[in-house]
Amino acid sequence: MSETIIKARPHTAEGLWFLVLAGALWGTGGLTGSLLARTTGLTSPAVAAYRLGTGGLLLIAFLLVTRAKFPRGRRAWTRIVIIGLLAAEFQATYFAAVERISVSLATLITIGASPVLVQLVERRRALVTIAIALSGLTLLIGVPEGDRSLPTMLAGAGFSLLAAGGFATVTLVGSRPVPGLDDLPATGLAFTLGSLVLVPLATASGGLAFTPTWSGLGLLLLLGVGPTAIAYASYFRGLRTSRPGTAALMALLEPLVGTALAVVILGDRLGPAGWAGAALLIIALVRESRSPETDRLSRAAHVT
Repeated sequence: MSETIIKARPHTAEGLWFLVLAGALWGTGGLTGSLLARTTGLTSPAVAAYRLGTGGLLLIAFLLVTRAKFPRGRRAWTRIVIIGLLAAEFQATYFAAVERISVSLATLITIGASPVLVQLVERRRALVTIAIALSGLTLLIGVPEGDRSLPTMLAGAGFSLLAAGGFATVTLVGSRPVPGLDDLPATGLAFTLGSLVLVPLATASGGLAFTPTWSGLGLLLLLGVGPTAIAYASYFRGLRTSRPGTAALMALLEPLVGTALAVVILGDRLGPAGWAGAALLIIALVRESRSPETDRLSRAAHVT
């Protein structure tokens, strides 16, 4: 293995666990976000704006308390602005898709298309793993039936693909480190910027005002800490030592964990197709984590 790869990806196994942590925490975001919307009456764009803002400001507060160094230089701040705008685009288009079709179908298209787009850009051959993952995702989530018109369905699918493109771009951009830019300040500053970008959309869709209650504030804090601040910081940290295609596939843990929580907490029932889909997703994730290239990178990491 070349010296360049050893230096660029020194701890591949550790990076994979950061991606697993991110995907698992994202799985709690859907339940927490829906409970927050139900408790406060906020619209989806408002929840997205609060999510990015709370997560970003919490990370900035942590950096101030620990007296961490903030990024300097044009390259670092250019990356922060790019990530912030992409985060806002991803959240806005995803929730626009949810309003037109459904949460499950929007998630199916968005999360399913992201790894495909990343693999196309990387020009890697992982067709078998992707096919297994997409089959499992389809069986797990299912394609809901409804009386939506064709234009509405096409619009929803279009917004879902835009969201997938945003997430895929975040993955590809985040996999290329910038000197002097750490994951925590990058995530905190970028998400704070992204929340500001979403404010006009949230205002137009119903506003940001809500009656504060202990349950509402608790859910908002939970959403900002786990599925946002910690999850995305872990994802960007994992991207340092993992391929973008692997990172995008590990994001499939989100619907897997979300479904498990719905079964355990909300009492949802999972049929045979759902259980088969969950099994296929697990197979795809294990297959990717044990791919020959990942193994080679892991062995190269221990050369030093």
